[in-house]
Amino acid sequence: MIEGPLSRRLLSHIVLRLVAATVLLGSAWLIHLRAPAILNLNPFYVLIASIYAVSLIFIATLRFVDRFPWLIDVHFAIDVMVVSAAVALTGGITSIFTSLYALPIVAASILQFQRGALQVAALSAVLYAGVVLAQYAEVAGMIDPLLGFWFEDDLPTANVAQYTVGFNVAGLFAVAFLSGSLAERLRRVDVKLEKTSGQLADLQFFNEYVIDNLVSGLATADDGHRVLTFNRSAVQITGHELSDVAGRPIAEVLQLPSQFMATLDVDLQRSRSKRADVPYRRTDGRYIDLGLSVAELEMPHGHRGYLYTFQDVTESKRLERDAQMQKRLAAVGEMAAGIAHEIRNPLAAMSGSMQILRQELVLSSDQSQLMDIILRESERLNATIKSFLAYARPQRFELGRLDLRTVVQETATLLRNSTEIGERHVVHVETPADEVLIEADENHIKQIVWNLATNGLRAMPDGGRLRLRAAHELVEGLAVGVLTVTDDGVGMSEEEADALFQPFHGTFSKGSGLGLAIVHRITSDYGARVEVQSQIGQGATFRVSFPPVRGTRPSTRHAAHFIS
Repeated sequence: MIEGPLSRRLLSHIVLRLVAATVLLGSAWLIHLRAPAILNLNPFYVLIASIYAVSLIFIATLRFVDRFPWLIDVHFAIDVMVVSAAVALTGGITSIFTSLYALPIVAASILQFQRGALQVAALSAVLYAGVVLAQYAEVAGMIDPLLGFWFEDDLPTANVAQYTVGFNVAGLFAVAFLSGSLAERLRRVDVKLEKTSGQLADLQFFNEYVIDNLVSGLATADDGHRVLTFNRSAVQITGHELSDVAGRPIAEVLQLPSQFMATLDVDLQRSRSKRADVPYRRTDGRYIDLGLSVAELEMPHGHRGYLYTFQDVTESKRLERDAQMQKRLAAVGEMAAGIAHEIRNPLAAMSGSMQILRQELVLSSDQSQLMDIILRESERLNATIKSFLAYARPQRFELGRLDLRTVVQETATLLRNSTEIGERHVVHVETPADEVLIEADENHIKQIVWNLATNGLRAMPDGGRLRLRAAHELVEGLAVGVLTVTDDGVGMSEEEADALFQPFHGTFSKGSGLGLAIVHRITSDYGARVEVQSQIGQGATFRVSFPPVRGTRPSTRHAAHFIS
């Protein structure tokens, strides 16, 4: 089994060797057919058979090459010996196969680079010189014929032989140096190319990662305004996949007005980009607002394209509209507060004049009743204006640490002695043994408790139990004060609960309709949260959660005091 790249490259060389051996055998056979006296094929048969046998052995040992690299040296040494045998069989110094030494040298440079090429060249030079020396020694009668090799008697002179051997050896080393240098350079280029390819792959991955993770939708189009790319945010915003929009007109995909596209090129000549907010209908049928920007994109080969960036600005547009509405409402509120303040002055003068006239004039019973109605309605109108000014005007307050238990108990005492409570009303107070600290203005907290409590009493016209509760909760290790007001009154529907804190939304005959709106206003100023739970006929529960007081923790004791 072939394991690594070195084994695969060596296998390619073995295959080439078998092909070369086959060609060598075929050419020798053709030469023998034309001139039988030139070559004796029996040694060639043995040589070719040896090449095939050695090649099969090396194929069997390929799986060990990556673990034992010295097997490659053995492989090329056998190649050089095979070439030397071929040279010896075909005339030695006059052999036409001397150039075959270059093949293992080049192969070694490919697998082992310059070191391998020089090693094989040195071995080739030694064996080639040895073959030539043995050839001349045999002819001179200095040695017996080697292994049945025979050489021609009419050999070149010794000077010519020396020159030929020197020339061939120099050629072998030249081939080794050149092929090794090319292999080394090719290796460095491969390493650099691999490194550059890795960097390009990382850069491409990074670019794709950044583009896909942009919050904004990103699309590119060619000079014909046809979609080329579509990033992940564009898919999420529009609901279209890239496969669905590729090649389609961008104006159709993003539902751009025809007037926008008609003037796009002219507008881009005057400025770098063109921006617009356009309505868009997603694939799921939902309508959103797109904030779109278009710029020209220089593409390769001098072509021009377009870069479209867009975002879902539906929420920001809604917030912008809400902010504008709040500004208008604030302006109207300031104006209404000014008007209400101006009404109070003549109203106070009228009320005072009516009281003086009532004391000085002799009135009939009907006239006295009418005068009482005027004075009573003047007081009610003054109370309404006073509540409206408390809601509309900015509140001045001084923050301080308060014990919510004390505020609830004092407000309960005032309630029991006020005109708001009836004979069948019961005010029940529940407080813990530990302090319930909050940071607020005492008058504002008293107003919150009073408004919620009086609302609960009015929700129980036939009597019932009103429960006021102060408690603390632990949120992220900090103490949070919680005020709860519960009544057994008429309750309300979900629609009524949603509109409960709107100004002048009172459902009771008594009151100005601003009490709960003032509660919402004060809790919003403090960053507190007010919640209501109610069902028709089952009363209502108001829960106010105040921000935590830094540096305080509730005690582990939870005993409660009950005051009725």
